[in-house]
Amino acid sequence: MRIAVLGASGRTGRLVVQQAVERGHHPRPVVRRPEAAVDETWVIADGRDVAALTAALRGCDAVAFTIGPTGHSDPRVVTECLAATLQAMAASGVTRIAVVTADGPFADSGDPLSRFVAKPILNRLLRESFADFRAAEELLRRSDVDWTVIRPSRLTDRPKRRYRARRNASLWFGIKTSRAATAAAVLDALEARDTVGVAITVAN
Repeated sequence: MRIAVLGASGRTGRLVVQQAVERGHHPRPVVRRPEAAVDETWVIADGRDVAALTAALRGCDAVAFTIGPTGHSDPRVVTECLAATLQAMAASGVTRIAVVTADGPFADSGDPLSRFVAKPILNRLLRESFADFRAAEELLRRSDVDWTVIRPSRLTDRPKRRYRARRNASLWFGIKTSRAATAAAVLDALEARDTVGVAITVAN
């Protein structure tokens, strides 16, 4: 499978690229800054540039969207980049996408400690980022693409790839998720057909 990896220079995106190669896929890493490109196979395209994204996605079978907020990013970076990506998908004929958001913004299920204590606190502290994730997911639901959302809990850099998963609900005591497991979940979702239209919470 030819997979365009948006946000490939990030810590999760790089692992999606690495694991995709290990699985025999053909990733097309897409980054915003030329200095972030590893070699000439990496594509330069700003996440809000529909024309550049359309060229980057052309010929791919699927998109792995790993663009996320940083300390210096616009509070709507995920929603704005995803909106541009969806337009580029329509223009390039790509219909499949897996998008990484987060479990934190969703406090409607899960264990009581997370649901009634930890998540309400996080939703106050990370109000803008969490609102961005929720808006991005709503954008997907209104689209006509074959989407899957991957919702990790607090991300870590542990190498562990095995993960627990729950569809359309939070895991009990799913406190941490390694980026390696998040990358594996993205690729697992793209390789399956029964994950279309599903939000999958993952944790180690």
